[in-house]
Amino acid sequence: MFWEKRLEKWVSGVRDRLALPLRIDLWNGQQLALSNEQPQVIIRVPHVSALACLFTPSLSNLGTAYVDGKIEIDGKPSAIIAIGNSLASGTLKLEGKFSRIVRNMQRSKEQDRKAVQYHYDVSNDFYQLWLDENLVYSCAYFENGDEDLYSAQIKKIDHILRKIQLRPGDTLLDIGCGWGALVMHAAREYGAKCVGITLSENQAFHARVLVEQAGLSDRVEIRLQDYRDVRGSFDRITSVGMFEHVGLRNLTGYFSVIEKLLAEDGIAMNHGITSTDADSGETPYGNGEFIEKYVFPQGALPHIGLAIKAMQEGGLEVIDVENLRRHYARTCELWSDKFEENADEVKRIAGDRRYRIWRVYLAGCAYAFNQDWISLYQVVCVKAGGNPGKLRWSRNYMN
Repeated sequence: MFWEKRLEKWVSGVRDRLALPLRIDLWNGQQLALSNEQPQVIIRVPHVSALACLFTPSLSNLGTAYVDGKIEIDGKPSAIIAIGNSLASGTLKLEGKFSRIVRNMQRSKEQDRKAVQYHYDVSNDFYQLWLDENLVYSCAYFENGDEDLYSAQIKKIDHILRKIQLRPGDTLLDIGCGWGALVMHAAREYGAKCVGITLSENQAFHARVLVEQAGLSDRVEIRLQDYRDVRGSFDRITSVGMFEHVGLRNLTGYFSVIEKLLAEDGIAMNHGITSTDADSGETPYGNGEFIEKYVFPQGALPHIGLAIKAMQEGGLEVIDVENLRRHYARTCELWSDKFEENADEVKRIAGDRRYRIWRVYLAGCAYAFNQDWISLYQVVCVKAGGNPGKLRWSRNYMN
């Protein structure tokens, strides 16, 4: 049969070139080992029609087949992602045109709202199963490298607030405030008066409850609001894990809004994921296409050079840049581990399909950060040409 000959040729080629610790179990009971090693990953193919994803094994193709239940994959998520990418690297050269087109589209407020709600309004209970106790959904900061997730997230918040030199009485705007951990910490520990904005109804409701329970209602306001609708002036502005949702063509406009909202002597920080591919902005082997399709609709990762250029065009001057790529790799590994530990409960709350999507997504992100396909930068900035009187002459204050 045609498929038998093609499969035999494919297995022979992969075994000779890659020798992966992978086994393919077919619907007819046949088992195909792709090396002499004990398999770390087993792909179960229940029907001949599912073979197509093996012959073009991008993360998008394999991931889609897994999400749709056309194949089953056994093994640790980290091994699944590593072997899947090795398989793709030996057989594919993808261009990722789809993601590039979507990322460069102009978008309306309504489109942004729907994209954010698709991702974040799953269920607060879902996120509580694998995030830390404060529901901080962004890169943690491992000062020593051995911190638990909760401690590393608190250290990340302090790292940010020290960088922007937050003072008692300062007004702070947090764009994309999530479940409110940063603004609550800033109010409680630094004496700031804070506004947090989000487009997620679930996040806003939960954050407001936490603020009230903590007795911080006089110092923290949580708004369900688009960043383009904010008015006023703020001494400090933070944007944590937000600009990935803005779109490449909208970056300059985004930073222009921050510049207009920032006080004359104010300090802002953008904490966000970037692509390390300066030309296309793509992650290899269909990783970006999978995330675009299933996880972050309309997401976009600029190169750090493009992000800084957009800041300058938006009227901001970059003062300090720090790469936290390794920190995000570690964060995603811990998230993925917690996700696996709570797999049964995740399936109960979010369903088997979303479980499969997020299983691939979290492990895939950890792999991508470890491979330097994507990175995480904290960029501190002020108004261009400004001279904030409190701006320090050295970085010592960040420690």
